[in-house]
Amino acid sequence: MGARFWNRLSHERELWEKGTAEVAGVDEAGCGPLAGPVVAAAVVFPSGWRETGLDSKLRGLNDSKQLTEERRNAFYSIITSHPEIRYAVAVVDVEMIDRINIRQAAWRAMNLALDRLEPKPQHVLVDGLKIRWLPYSQTALVQGDCKSYSIAAASVLAKVTRDRMMLEFDRQYPGYGFAEHKGYATPQHYAAIKEHGPCPIHRRSFSPFRVTATALELFTDPGPMAAD
Repeated sequence: MGARFWNRLSHERELWEKGTAEVAGVDEAGCGPLAGPVVAAAVVFPSGWRETGLDSKLRGLNDSKQLTEERRNAFYSIITSHPEIRYAVAVVDVEMIDRINIRQAAWRAMNLALDRLEPKPQHVLVDGLKIRWLPYSQTALVQGDCKSYSIAAASVLAKVTRDRMMLEFDRQYPGYGFAEHKGYATPQHYAAIKEHGPCPIHRRSFSPFRVTATALELFTDPGPMAAD
């Protein structure tokens, strides 16, 4: 296995060599879109890979955004069917996103995914900054999905799961183009919102909808004004 590929297991290997067998990579998908849930995944590779390296079937695994849809789906199938890999996925819906904000919702999804792993992870590799209230020992890695295979695997599971959910929402709410843009803020999406208005999976706490609501209140006829 080449040095470049070993390096992407370096954080896991360092922990495995210290006797920490249960190391999970965790990541989320869907913080940026105007619609749909946020999804998180947690992935635990076998500590035996400390000696053998990454399974050759996963060669090329990377941040989900750097992979084609075809490659993401292929890796998703390998990860979810691999007898030695354990994983969990969690979804936080739009109602909760609007209630507690998107960042808190993403952290909640990560925590839920980690809690669903059995046995529970002893240490977590987190993409981005440290999550202070996450009740797990953790290492935060900026651009971690490009530096850790565990995080990259979690990134793929979260992204593919969310994309498939958006395909279902496209059938449920036709006319918005969810199958194409997956809820992100594209010109096509803005045009559909302007034409149809928001649907039940739009995040009403996001600025486009807050602005729309304010504008509607300003320009709605209040009826006869009461005398002072």
